[in-house]
Amino acid sequence: MPRTPALATVTGIGCVCAAGRSLEAVLDNLEANPPVPEPPKRFLEVVETPYPVFEVRDDLEPPADHGLALLLESALQAVATAGLAPKDLLCKCVGICIGSSVGFAVNYLPLYKAWHQGNALPKALLDVFRHSNYALSLKERLGLTGPCQLVANACASGTDSIGIGASWIASGMCDMVLAGGAESLSIVSYLGFSRLMIADTAPCRPFDRTRNGLNLGEGAALFLLEPAATPRPGLGYIRGYGSASDAFHLTAPHPAGRGLRRAMAEAMRQAAVTPREVAFINAHGTGTRDNDKVEGLVIRNLLPDIPVLATKGATGHTLGAAGAIEASITLGCLNRGTIPASHGFCKSDPEVGVNPTTHPVKLESRIALSDSLAFGGSNAVLVLEGKRK
Repeated sequence: MPRTPALATVTGIGCVCAAGRSLEAVLDNLEANPPVPEPPKRFLEVVETPYPVFEVRDDLEPPADHGLALLLESALQAVATAGLAPKDLLCKCVGICIGSSVGFAVNYLPLYKAWHQGNALPKALLDVFRHSNYALSLKERLGLTGPCQLVANACASGTDSIGIGASWIASGMCDMVLAGGAESLSIVSYLGFSRLMIADTAPCRPFDRTRNGLNLGEGAALFLLEPAATPRPGLGYIRGYGSASDAFHLTAPHPAGRGLRRAMAEAMRQAAVTPREVAFINAHGTGTRDNDKVEGLVIRNLLPDIPVLATKGATGHTLGAAGAIEASITLGCLNRGTIPASHGFCKSDPEVGVNPTTHPVKLESRIALSDSLAFGGSNAVLVLEGKRK
């Protein structure tokens, strides 16, 4: 396979979610000891139906904002796995591009409640609300001076952020970019998905015939991106990125997967990759009826007969962080040379037409795709390459 120049080199990875507090821990647990969802401990007293979720335990360092704590932990991991310390970034132009859906809602709920009750707005609440921008908060805490962007594109946010960050590197805008996503479990998303009746009271089953909804999760994942020609060792490469909208419905995908097809085709075109060169696809796989059906249709049409990995049965749906967490897992699997079983999948669904892995699969190339579908009809796809020998 010719080595097409990458958009960016991944020199560091941080990943924190219910499946593990580092990428290696996540990969180990996906292979042997995946977590199971449980009723939400953080707000169980205020919910009617205990839909199970994948929580990260509350033993993180300050700040009090759980999502920001997840983001900081993953950022420090990304810097450390690149063999750097935070102070090493201060002399460079380092961009920040973070995706999130509603993770920072925890910061505006008390403010809204005070306003709704006609009370004066305490300065402390206003200060917390002002720091609800994860990208800006991370930039300030690390003392960085490069460009900063928060991407709030629903469940495609993390994937889009990595693609945007890679474009900053490819254009020469930045020396480095910290790009990824973060999401904290929120009563807003919890009640929202329950009202839409797409949350399952049992562990989710992506692509399974009996699938009946998703389990929410939380976490964060960040890539430290550098130019393709960096002399520093790479953990992987961003080869291509595609993004497209269905322009169809607020909460449902286009029945033919119009936007996902375009995003996937654009990512592969940019990467100069053919379907034969793809080792596997890390699918969005939420466990909802329509989403999995449409995604399956697109995968079997554009990437027939390649292995499909679905990880939300072990991580939950982490919304704006999902694409970043799954991109991290994708690179980790490429570098290990295998993908694990997809937890929750047992029974094939003819309407879906693809069967995720039920046992570990040895990979035959170092190229993989990771895709995200989102409310609003957003679709985003990354083409990733593992370490080069």
